[in-house]
Amino acid sequence: YFCGLVSHIIIMGTYRNYMKLLESWPLDNSKPGRDLAQHIRDHLKLAFAKGEASEVNREQCDRYYMILKRISSNHYGQMYNRTLSSTASGLTKDQCNLILTPEGQNDTIDLENNRKYSEITNKTDHDVDNVSHIPVMTNEVLHYLKPSPGKVFVDMTFGAGGHSKRILESSSDVKIFALDRDPIAHQHAQILSEKYPGQVIPLLGRFSELPELLCTYKVNVNSIDGFLFDFGCSSMQFDVAERGFSLSKNGPLDMRMDGFRCSEEPTAAEVLEKITEHDLAKILKIYGNEKKAKKIARAIIEARYTFRNLKTTQELAQLVDSVVSEKRVDQLGRHAHCATKTFQALRIFVNNELNEINYGIVMAGIYLKLNGRLITISFHSLEDTIVKRHMTGNITETVSNIKSLKYSDYGKYYSSYEMEVFNRTPWKMLHKHVIIPTPEEINKNPRSHSAKFRAIILTSPTIGTIKPAPTDTNISVILSVKPVGAPLIDGSPVREFDVFAMQS
Repeated sequence: YFCGLVSHIIIMGTYRNYMKLLESWPLDNSKPGRDLAQHIRDHLKLAFAKGEASEVNREQCDRYYMILKRISSNHYGQMYNRTLSSTASGLTKDQCNLILTPEGQNDTIDLENNRKYSEITNKTDHDVDNVSHIPVMTNEVLHYLKPSPGKVFVDMTFGAGGHSKRILESSSDVKIFALDRDPIAHQHAQILSEKYPGQVIPLLGRFSELPELLCTYKVNVNSIDGFLFDFGCSSMQFDVAERGFSLSKNGPLDMRMDGFRCSEEPTAAEVLEKITEHDLAKILKIYGNEKKAKKIARAIIEARYTFRNLKTTQELAQLVDSVVSEKRVDQLGRHAHCATKTFQALRIFVNNELNEINYGIVMAGIYLKLNGRLITISFHSLEDTIVKRHMTGNITETVSNIKSLKYSDYGKYYSSYEMEVFNRTPWKMLHKHVIIPTPEEINKNPRSHSAKFRAIILTSPTIGTIKPAPTDTNISVILSVKPVGAPLIDGSPVREFDVFAMQS
């Protein structure tokens, strides 16, 4: 008993020595999860747990105590004074400490993103005249846009600049505001602006950022002659594997059209890490028209919990291919990968495309002159639905309709005046039916096979208040998919379910 008591007293003395040492070694909250003082405290709690003091290895504790005491007192630093102000990394001590802070970690991530962006940029062709991109339906664009000297246009989807170059070549003294959310496309716009000084004005941003961008150039409402929209991804984005759009090229599952410009925006991989099975199935069903949405969503969630998170395009494509055991073809009768619709749905959701499209058309109505022209080229039924709703005046203040139009107030009688009010719209179609590419163009550019061309004219001035969109979007809002669309005209685009899809 006496020997055990002496051993217990000695161990408790060691414990008190540790606690005195830790009193002079405060916690560093700037190093969550990697602070040595917290690490020591956690191990002390386990080592000196109640009833286990006699089982502690006293010699090992004493040895660790002396080591930690020398570290805390900077024993070796005082014994061997530094002759150089830099470390092995080439940085000073203060610079090393700065890098280890949370702010320094964020700066390091930004530098890494900039490095990746530079690598992607170097892979693209810097000669805008030789970019491997074929613009869709350029003859129709020129026919209905009618460019002439002195006119001002806004190319809302500049891309590689195919449409803008044709407009500039067709008429002299034409001014084009070249907008694109992709930094690489913006770089192409800057190169084209050097070739056409004063005629091409590059703008980097989304459709929802247009009012703020035009304000910097003092552009007034009802002052633009024409708007051009070419919805969807550009060939440049599909052709670069690192962007994560193409399922035929292995790369990170990114899919952000903004690239690394908005690092706070979630990638497709981050969406798949957080989203629920129910919400994912709705995304695939509505945005991708995927018949096996529930089956694919269940497989993705099961892979997340039983295998690992999906990080690359090939991992997602192979998973979907293993779930959907059927052969699919596109509109041209060619083989189509089973994951094509899944990739499309994720891309639309990640980039908030439908809300951005609707907001862009609303802004076009405000900035266009009377009899100004709006050209849209859509590649997806949901994109075309938004355009048609604007043409028919079927837009409410909250954008998404409360009830399905097909069954709204079924059997109720409306007067001719009420019907006129319901169908009132500032837009007029310039052609009777939707225009599709010619067989010759499809043979030359197969990617144009699903394009739908619409040209409309503003017949009455649109009076509206432009409210700027917020500069950031909370990731928790982004990843909590809701069953209805968000207000858009009086507010700003929010990545929700959506606009029109639920009511179509």
